[in-house]
Amino acid sequence: MLKYLTPLFLFVILAVFLAIGLKLNPKEIPSPLIGRPVPDFSLPLLHLPEKKLGSSNLKGRVWLLNVWASWCVSCRAEHPLLNQLAKKETVTIIGLNYKDDPDNAKRWLKMLGNPYNASVMDQDGRIGIDFGVYGVPETFVIDKKGIIRHKHTGPLTMDDISGSLGDMIKGLQNERI
Repeated sequence: MLKYLTPLFLFVILAVFLAIGLKLNPKEIPSPLIGRPVPDFSLPLLHLPEKKLGSSNLKGRVWLLNVWASWCVSCRAEHPLLNQLAKKETVTIIGLNYKDDPDNAKRWLKMLGNPYNASVMDQDGRIGIDFGVYGVPETFVIDKKGIIRHKHTGPLTMDDISGSLGDMIKGLQNERI
């Protein structure tokens, strides 16, 4: 009798874990980097590859790091919102062009508009790994001290920009170093 109940018992346990997993929101996966200094990087600029931009160049200001790629469908969906945010000039937006062909990335920005104050190239994905990126788009909020304060997985929405993310940026802008 026990030999027939064991598979049933295992099936019930797996079904419970599956049901729990289906209720989880992948955007709510916490990042172990929250509250820690931004990973150190120095990468070539997309439009001027002979020049580099690094995390040390951004200290003293609140900034967003938006991980994107021209091959990313979700990045295309969030791009108009980034363009709107850039027009408000409330925060510095740095693009991390992730595992992408530079020519495709430049064409994409020319066609859809360039919301980034600067965009750097991470062709081999090493900096993305340092940030814990497992998909694009992802957006990080970094404070004036260079501390990661928030990670948003997936495309940003208007609710994010005008709500919690916008409020966080305003609050960080008002903090003194």
